[in-house]
Amino acid sequence: MNKSIFLSLLTPTLLFAENSTKKTEQKLANQSDWVSLFDGETLTGWTNKEGHPAKEGKWVAANGVLSRVRKGAGDLYSAQAYQDFELAFEWKLEKGSNSGVKYRVQEIDGKTLGLEYQILDDDNHPDGKQRDHQSAALYDLRATNSDKKLNPIGEWNSSRIVVHDGLVQHFLNGALVVEIKIPSKEWHAAFEQSKYKKLKNFGTNQKGLLMLQDHNDPVSFRHLKIRELQ
Repeated sequence: MNKSIFLSLLTPTLLFAENSTKKTEQKLANQSDWVSLFDGETLTGWTNKEGHPAKEGKWVAANGVLSRVRKGAGDLYSAQAYQDFELAFEWKLEKGSNSGVKYRVQEIDGKTLGLEYQILDDDNHPDGKQRDHQSAALYDLRATNSDKKLNPIGEWNSSRIVVHDGLVQHFLNGALVVEIKIPSKEWHAAFEQSKYKKLKNFGTNQKGLLMLQDHNDPVSFRHLKIRELQ
């Protein structure tokens, strides 16, 4: 095919894709303003599993960093539940550590559960051998793609979780690394192969809490912020 003819056929497709992306970005930009989830010095806005205000001691807030520093700290829960949202945060681990950020957390069949953005030392934790248990994966449901770029242990990583109209996206250090629609054939196939397959309501609930996981290992967070999407 003549090159000029090929380009003339391709151009409308490229323009459509570009315009579609711009419209999506503009739609997100027009959503509500970002709200900070961490004031840098206290645990205000976070609760324990029973819904009581979280107390410092085993989780420590200081100098803009929220850290799980002692065993028995327990998970931290947001005081507010969220439906469609964009959550941004930074995190870092020590060697061999395991943690995670869960979202749309609810009581399901007597268990406190939610979708999880996995946080892991991929190279030194046993879970790193399973791709859908590695950092930035949708834990036990979807491994990351090949665009994943994980910073070394001890350095900060930047992450985002976007949940909008059933589409779930995980970003790591600026790149989209996980995407899945809930519900969909793709979701049901992943669900039936996961550890959650007997929990028929798992993952399909439309609203829930955020949770910072205590998995018995040190982990630090900073710059936690969220904006709700319409």
